[in-house]
Amino acid sequence: MSYQKRPFRLSRRQVMRGLLATSAFGLTAKFGTSCAQSPTPEATAEEGAATAPAEELVVGFLYVGPKDDFGYNQAHAEGAAAMAANVPGIKLVEEASVPETTAVAEAMRSMIEIDGANVLFPTSFGYFDPYILELATEFPDVQFFHAGGLYQEGVHPKNVGSYFGYIDEAQYVAGVVAGHMSQSGKLGFVAAKPIPQLLRNVNSFTLGAKSINPDITTQVIFTGDWAVPVKEAEATNSMADQGVDVITCHVDSPKVVMETAEKRGIFASGYHANQSSLAPAGYLTGAEWDWSSIYTNLGQQFMEGKTLMAGDIPHILRGGLAEQFCKLSPYGPAVTDEAKADADAAKAAIESGELIIYQGPIKTNEGAEVIPADKGLDIENIELEKMDYLIEGVVGSVS
Repeated sequence: MSYQKRPFRLSRRQVMRGLLATSAFGLTAKFGTSCAQSPTPEATAEEGAATAPAEELVVGFLYVGPKDDFGYNQAHAEGAAAMAANVPGIKLVEEASVPETTAVAEAMRSMIEIDGANVLFPTSFGYFDPYILELATEFPDVQFFHAGGLYQEGVHPKNVGSYFGYIDEAQYVAGVVAGHMSQSGKLGFVAAKPIPQLLRNVNSFTLGAKSINPDITTQVIFTGDWAVPVKEAEATNSMADQGVDVITCHVDSPKVVMETAEKRGIFASGYHANQSSLAPAGYLTGAEWDWSSIYTNLGQQFMEGKTLMAGDIPHILRGGLAEQFCKLSPYGPAVTDEAKADADAAKAAIESGELIIYQGPIKTNEGAEVIPADKGLDIENIELEKMDYLIEGVVGSVS
């Protein structure tokens, strides 16, 4: 049996690093073998002007998928663009479709060593451990901001921070709209993996719908991964076949779900970013990230000289609708005035703190009471970060 050798390829950044190293060696050799000469005042002045530090901060963004995925990565990329547009002195360096492997460590290192990045936003969940933690230890003067809830005070490096939003508040409001618009009383949810943040979205969407129709149900189908277009289409079609008439999702790119729902003539509620252009007739609204607000605010703090290491920027940043960490997509043409009014009222009540989404009694879909009648969990309650159940009214299983 013979084996064919796999062709060896260098990434763009590896090539750049090699070229820089070669150039540096060539310059060293050239100056080392030439006769030393005293620079003229004119040359010194020109050299000083050429090497004067620019009033510029290089900020790197890394995405696990393409920047135009109509979903998670696009939402972050739009936020990054807003930071650069709104904050003078910010220079962006971006790299898309970076796997959650040693490839992200290589990409981060290149941004620091080649591009001169002082701040990095590795935006995918799986970038954190071990890749961010290893690079943060190696480069203690570089700030690393991770989109997720994994930072632990006293455990992780001081130059690492965590930011995320309570987007399940927006999902609750989207659920209110879905509860109004569903004629069958059957909602659908295409989901990737049963992690706590995703389960919060399923449960909050269902609670919003149940506030309008207590008997409504949400069928959830887990695809097993964040980007499986074929399974996402199959799940959407399967639920449409079973009478589901409003569908939403939590996957990296909702594009397939939105387009499939539109083809099947059922309503869709978006996630991550605005997907209304993908389903012009059936798009109701959606739970969107407002990264533009978050990144602009952080960019302004960077330019003021604030850092994680000095304690000027909190290591854990959280917020919901009121703090502009998330928002609702504009209502689609099919949404009734009554649905809009109730959704607007729910959004206002959440922002004011009047409405607590997880107010007991709440049971799982297996009958176990998780929140008693006399108890309510505020949106920032740590118990919600550990959610491992689906509530009564959701058809599906976390196992």
